[in-house]
Amino acid sequence: MKTVLMVAEKPSLAQSIAKILSRGNMSSRKGLNGACSVHEYTGSFVGQSAHFKMTSVCGHVMTLDFIGKYNSWDKVDPAELFSKAPTEKKEANPKLTMVKFLQVEGRGCDCIVLWLDCDKEGENICFEVLDAVLPVMNKPRGTERTIYRAKFSSITDTDICNAMNHLGEPNRNEALSVDARQELDLRIGCAFTRFQTKYFQGKYGNLDSSLISFGPCQTPTLGFCVERHDKIQSFKPETYWVLQAKVSPEKESSLTLDWDRVRVFDREIAQMFLNITKMAKEAKVESVSKKEKVKQRPLALNTVEMLRVASAALGMGPQHAMQIAERLYTQGYISYPRTETTHYPENFDLKGCLRQQANNPYWADTVKALLSEGVNRPRKGHDAGDHPPITPMRAATEAELGGDGWRLYEYITRHFIATVSADCKYLQTTISFSIGPERFTCIGKVVTSPGFTEIMPWHGIPLEESLPHCEKGDLFPIGEIKLLEKQTSPPDYLTEAELITLMEKHGIGTDASIPVHINNICQRNYVTVESGRRLKPTNLGIVLVHGYYKIDAELVLPTIRSAVEKQLNLIALGKANYHQVLEHTLDIFKRKFHYFVDSIAGMDELMEVSFSPLAATGKPLSRCGKCHRFMKYIQAKPSRLHCSHCDDTYSLPQNGTIKLYKELRCPLDDFELVLWSSGSRGKSYPLCPYCYNHPPFRDMKKGMGCNECTHPTCQHSLSMLGIGQCVECESGVLVLDPTSGPKWKMACNKCNVVVHFFENAHKVRVSPETCDSCDAALVDVDFNKAKSPLPGDETQHAGCVFCDPVFQDLVELKHAATRHPMHRGRRQARGRGRGRRPGGRLNPKKPKDKMAALAAYFV
Repeated sequence: MKTVLMVAEKPSLAQSIAKILSRGNMSSRKGLNGACSVHEYTGSFVGQSAHFKMTSVCGHVMTLDFIGKYNSWDKVDPAELFSKAPTEKKEANPKLTMVKFLQVEGRGCDCIVLWLDCDKEGENICFEVLDAVLPVMNKPRGTERTIYRAKFSSITDTDICNAMNHLGEPNRNEALSVDARQELDLRIGCAFTRFQTKYFQGKYGNLDSSLISFGPCQTPTLGFCVERHDKIQSFKPETYWVLQAKVSPEKESSLTLDWDRVRVFDREIAQMFLNITKMAKEAKVESVSKKEKVKQRPLALNTVEMLRVASAALGMGPQHAMQIAERLYTQGYISYPRTETTHYPENFDLKGCLRQQANNPYWADTVKALLSEGVNRPRKGHDAGDHPPITPMRAATEAELGGDGWRLYEYITRHFIATVSADCKYLQTTISFSIGPERFTCIGKVVTSPGFTEIMPWHGIPLEESLPHCEKGDLFPIGEIKLLEKQTSPPDYLTEAELITLMEKHGIGTDASIPVHINNICQRNYVTVESGRRLKPTNLGIVLVHGYYKIDAELVLPTIRSAVEKQLNLIALGKANYHQVLEHTLDIFKRKFHYFVDSIAGMDELMEVSFSPLAATGKPLSRCGKCHRFMKYIQAKPSRLHCSHCDDTYSLPQNGTIKLYKELRCPLDDFELVLWSSGSRGKSYPLCPYCYNHPPFRDMKKGMGCNECTHPTCQHSLSMLGIGQCVECESGVLVLDPTSGPKWKMACNKCNVVVHFFENAHKVRVSPETCDSCDAALVDVDFNKAKSPLPGDETQHAGCVFCDPVFQDLVELKHAATRHPMHRGRRQARGRGRGRRPGGRLNPKKPKDKMAALAAYFV
């Protein structure tokens, strides 16, 4: 019996697909990485009985990066990143050990079916999976086919079974176009980002951005926002005048007429027209026309339109909207949410999708009426050849989806029903009047057939007062004629919806990457999201774009990126050579980079006007070990210390608070120590600003504090305060936090484990002696007599934190509440409770004594 490995893009998709194909008759188990499950069942494959193993990856298996030394900002000239720096594929998430997991599951399999998402990124992941699995699979006999690709657009029984019956092959060209985009973005983005970040952060203290990044798509996106800002700033309002007339067809009603000239910009001419019309006492009907007009139903929904509506009408950012759409897709509620197509294929089961919605109380009546009267064929849209438009695939309720999930699903469903509804028809009546020699018009609309506006009421024709019945030559008394003075108004800041439209129009990014680029410019502090989801550029964003325009406008204009996107599409279609496109594009940007570096003074002049030099920012905090003058602490991102006398800058740990540490000095360089803390519930440690940036010992790396320093006698070092191996991670050491009293704690110097112990103790010291059982350092604890939890009212005790029964109830393991967004959800204890050594992995090789533990830690 053949064994068939099947791989989906997410664990939830693997489960849904396996459930459909096995008809619910499958066994499931966790994979070795803990993140992915394996679902097994038997069935038939290509006419033979087979054992199926369905599993998944978690997005990309591999990511592109520079090799070792080229990741150092200090050792490598950014110009080398364009051609000299070699790249390699690394595991995207090493903790998931995805390659090992795929190889374990793939070993001994005969065939592989790839159920990755059907877009270019999905094709790329197909080949990442194949690279991992093919070497361990059984070798094919002769020309036997072993690699299959499933093409599907939704997680429904029909679509999945259809995909299984019509398996194709993965598309190498589409995968190559993604490889090309990744390499271009990595090389170009890193070179420009490293250069301008180091240049400007070394000169200015209040940029308030930890990274001054450049991206071939991100920068033109920012350019659109700044272009609109410049239009607003340079706008000069002009005064204009409008003639407004009101006529009274009946005694108690009045009708406001619009002037055919619309407006004039000269006060005297406007006054002349007013005087002429005031001489007339009646308005004469010159013509009455009635015309039936049609408001077309919408085109089928694609990604860009969905993101536009989500931002403009639902108040959701593009990134958030995309995440919700993906969740709805993986749960089987909607079809694949990444598509450029607005045209349904001829064989698409529109009625089947519509029937699913027949029982929802919000639109049941409309749906039943459509099914009985006959469905209208959707308008002919654009067929990009990828996926069908975004369509609801099964019924849902507000209780099932809740909040934003329901709001997005409701819009998608209403849009779909509207595409198969009739157009909205209305009768437009236009009455033309003359008052003296001037012409005025009045327009009225009456809906004759609401069509799709029943399900999308916000698109409806607004209700207006009905126009009086009149004929040519009728006369109406004039109620009033007046001159209104108005001013032209500037455009508003771009909304996300308008920005998405501009990006699509100019070919910046793809339907999948547009939300990412918008999110990036927000996170980099280049724009802020104001009310109405309008994007207002910050000082930094404005200065950067103006600087690019001054040096090389093509870096910020959409033209060059648009041309690159076209080349990448040609690679996907097999019409362009991958290596030639890569080489040509990198050569252009390499020349631009050298010119940018030579001309950076142009951007610097603009920076000088908006930002303060390092020496003028920050507040004095700690003394420099070289000149013994105070260094200034610059709080704006990235936080750092600057000595204006020596003109040196020292980087600090981020996402926490920094304060002076008791005016103590480092024994190696005489710099005053500072204390970094992530808050009362997190961890804290002292550090020497000089050692943190210039490691003093060979076994230390840049960015290590005193809790990782191997100085043999310093009272703040790991040697003096280290207690034992971390209970969770394999490389960390638990280090006493000497500042934490009376709520004493020790924290791992690698991961975010915190052990609280000996609350209200007067003193806690690390002893030079070690425990016989576990080799951890012993701890001396002094309690006040009134608060001592020790037996027999003792106030002192020395013992092992992990093994000593006296200490059993005084130790509690928690996870640090760090300020980094990655850890926001991990704020409570993980329930390991109190007691002896709290759970967790022990390193299989126990270090024999404290120095051996330190050696093992650094090796």
